[in-house]
Amino acid sequence: MTLLSYAYRVLSNFVFLGLVYFSLNFLERYEQRATVAILVLVYAAMHAFSALRSFYFFQRIERLEGETRRLALAAGEGPNSAASRKQIIGGVTELRHAGEIKAYIDLFFLALVILLCIAKIVTN
Repeated sequence: MTLLSYAYRVLSNFVFLGLVYFSLNFLERYEQRATVAILVLVYAAMHAFSALRSFYFFQRIERLEGETRRLALAAGEGPNSAASRKQIIGGVTELRHAGEIKAYIDLFFLALVILLCIAKIVTN
């Protein structure tokens, strides 16, 4: 299921890249092309900023995972609670890692979109 979510993220970002590419190539007047490129740049910059902020969030979650492990060892409430706590921590770790990979995928495609927009603004 995780690989399917990665494939969906790549596919949706690739479709967005294709839409930007074709919309910028089909506009004949430079003013229209530059306007669309600037609007897409603003959107991509906002989305990239959001993805970069998510890394700060993921870093905080990683700290909480370590703290939870430490507290679970110190509490020593029994094998049943320790097993369920390990399962919860493992699930959170897996979700955090998947979120980081998805953010990397987003940033890669957003960088491509930004490069494409800059190239279309600079060239006639």
